[in-house]
Amino acid sequence: MDSTGAQQIFFNHIKGLLPPHISFVDEIAQILDISNDSAYRRIRGEKPIALEEIKKLCVKFNISLDQLLHLDSHSMVFSGRLASPQTFNFESYLDDFLQQMLFIESFEQKELLILPKDVPVYHYYNFPELAAFKYFFWMKTILCYPEYSKTIFNPSAMAENLMKTAEKILTSYNKIPSTEIWNVENINTTLRQIEYYRETGVFASDDDVQKIYDCLEKSIDFVELQAETGYKINQPGKGQHQGAPFNIYINDFILGDNTYLPILNGKKIVFLIHTHLNYMHTKDAAMAEYTYNHFQNILHKSTLISVVGEKERRRFFNRIRLNIDARKIGILH
Repeated sequence: MDSTGAQQIFFNHIKGLLPPHISFVDEIAQILDISNDSAYRRIRGEKPIALEEIKKLCVKFNISLDQLLHLDSHSMVFSGRLASPQTFNFESYLDDFLQQMLFIESFEQKELLILPKDVPVYHYYNFPELAAFKYFFWMKTILCYPEYSKTIFNPSAMAENLMKTAEKILTSYNKIPSTEIWNVENINTTLRQIEYYRETGVFASDDDVQKIYDCLEKSIDFVELQAETGYKINQPGKGQHQGAPFNIYINDFILGDNTYLPILNGKKIVFLIHTHLNYMHTKDAAMAEYTYNHFQNILHKSTLISVVGEKERRRFFNRIRLNIDARKIGILH
């Protein structure tokens, strides 16, 4: 491949990563701090792109140049941030999460595949008390914020601005067609967190524990309702406005690993949740295709319970509710 052909492949790849409403030429010109005419000449291959310019574009768009040019280095480029008590700001974290959702939403053709280990957090955002619990758990137990070390959980403690951002994330999620592959054990992570706080005296009272269990059960009821209708529904109590298609599969042979795979106008991006709270993503084509094939393999061995499969759907969600009820009964003993 000659240098002009490689340069055009490079720019065509970048163009495919941009949302439709963004001007490709304007974006390149802004990043490289050049005129639109100079950007055009680089895009068309009339002017060679400098190595420093390639570096800027690779960093901006998270591009693995060796993979793009078919160099067999076995390397992949991921982007992400690591949260710590010294640097983490939950408001910024949620804002970044929102921007990722809006980016996915902006594409005309979009789909979100999810293989969760926990219940996807979007479903908890329908219930403020559950969102507050997750926020508190992350700050106190995962990030070990000093000011949370001796704090008792308050179900109404989540700041209003954070809840508003969470609602915006949920609104965006409801506009994105998605397929989720669940296992009955997805609920166990949250159940263990609630039980851990109950046993260590982090809840002010058993009434507060009961309230969180009740919200958790309501969230499962609401997921079941959406699975029954086959589309996403906005928050309970705000009218059942129909959102994007919602497919949920169940499987009994594997517990997910919190992999998210958006497919945007045919392009795939892999998001990996790690160390409980952090996430990283890559647009590496080989990694994305490998992950997509992994999803397809699991889907072929799973059972669709959205719209169809009423018997399996009821049985699945009843098993989850029995698990929650067993923990609730434990409060009385």
